[in-house]
Amino acid sequence: MDSKAFFFYLFASVTVFAALRVVTARNPVHSVLYLMLTFFSAAAIWLLLRAEFLAITLVLVYIGAVMVLFLFVVMMVDINIDRLREGFWSNLPVAAFVGVLVVLELAAVLWQQFGRVGSADAPRLPADYNNTKALGKLIYTDYVYAFEIAAVLLLVAIVAAIALTLRRRVGVKAQDPSEQVKVRAQDRLRIVKMKSSTPPPVEPTGTEQQP
Repeated sequence: MDSKAFFFYLFASVTVFAALRVVTARNPVHSVLYLMLTFFSAAAIWLLLRAEFLAITLVLVYIGAVMVLFLFVVMMVDINIDRLREGFWSNLPVAAFVGVLVVLELAAVLWQQFGRVGSADAPRLPADYNNTKALGKLIYTDYVYAFEIAAVLLLVAIVAAIALTLRRRVGVKAQDPSEQVKVRAQDRLRIVKMKSSTPPPVEPTGTEQQP
């Protein structure tokens, strides 16, 4: 086993472990952090496969932006952990079977590719080859419908995250942006006219000394 295969299996093991901790961690913040570790390990695997653009995109977009957004949403939303975890262990056997089956299938395919000498080496590419340009051609030609469906799913996820943060809760003060936009000056400020008055003159008392 060469160094490339060793690092691949190392990053793959970290990815599987982190993905498992995403669904088993009791704290939702810890689940988000483990998901960030999963993405980082997947980016390292893509670097081994010479897909630098995909690796950098995964780190910058998902770890640097999307996961930070999810972390803020999880911390702001009042989540009842006990209610969400009801029935979790009853579904564990089926989930474990599916997870182990997926790992075994992927391991069998990858072992067949990396187990042979020289098969792990990528084919030589010309000096002017640009994987970003090739990826763009594939996305907007052969996989344009899949790309549009993924964009719609991400849009629905963003709207759902915003809807979770704007839900009404009893006993919690909330702002209504639509009412704030429609506010006028005469609704907030009232000018009251009052008659001016002068204080009565002060009369001197008998105890005061005259000069």
